[in-house]
Amino acid sequence: MRDTAWPPAQPEEHAAHPARARRDAELRVYGLNAVHAVFARRPQAIRKLYLAEARIPAVQPLLKWCVANRVGYRVVDEEDLGRLASSTHHEGVIADVMREEPLSLSAWLRDLPAGPQCALWLDGVGNPHNFGAILRSAAHFGVSAILLPKHSPLALSGAAARVAEGGAEAVPMVRLGRQDNAIAQLRSAGFALAATVVQGGKDVFDATLQQRLVFVLGSEGEGMDRELAAACDVRVSIPGTGAVESLNVAAATAVLLAAWRSRL
Repeated sequence: MRDTAWPPAQPEEHAAHPARARRDAELRVYGLNAVHAVFARRPQAIRKLYLAEARIPAVQPLLKWCVANRVGYRVVDEEDLGRLASSTHHEGVIADVMREEPLSLSAWLRDLPAGPQCALWLDGVGNPHNFGAILRSAAHFGVSAILLPKHSPLALSGAAARVAEGGAEAVPMVRLGRQDNAIAQLRSAGFALAATVVQGGKDVFDATLQQRLVFVLGSEGEGMDRELAAACDVRVSIPGTGAVESLNVAAATAVLLAAWRSRL
């Protein structure tokens, strides 16, 4: 590895403490669009940068910012990039960035503009590639937030950020409180909740979709919690040929958002 503007390494016994808390506070983002999105929106979150020599022309503004702000970067080879990202899909650039804490539901609703708004309530979605694809579709269709249940372990990963192609920086995440309270708050703000089900729901292309709407999406395997589905205002399904049971949750999200957007 060739070091540039890099602080000297500290012996492990004198490293910042606790190490686990530091790791939890940071996220390793990789992929050109994902790193560019962080730099465009919150450059101050960038802590370290690793890149292939061939990527230097594509990230010149970022490198100049790193030099001006004394943020370390390293030019490394392909093998090291793969090891750092734990993936071959790094596209020649990796950044360690500070995680962005989810908003509270109250704070998000307080600052939400009037008019049409759509949010996604993810009930058990866990696959990082599905999550990244959901974030990409959410950014494309102008989703206002990803709503995470109180005890959901779902968090942005490097893999999800790469698949999102910059969408992870465009869509805020909101941490919900108690389920009944969250539903009440959303309804008070004019939102209807639409449970997305494989069968038995209204055809999403024919159903009346409110302009302020929360699509509630279940997990890839077990689907949505029954109690949550029962608490929703409407159940919607995506019609198909029946040749397969259903769409992947990420593909379904894109279809649902397109259906909502077409009503505006």
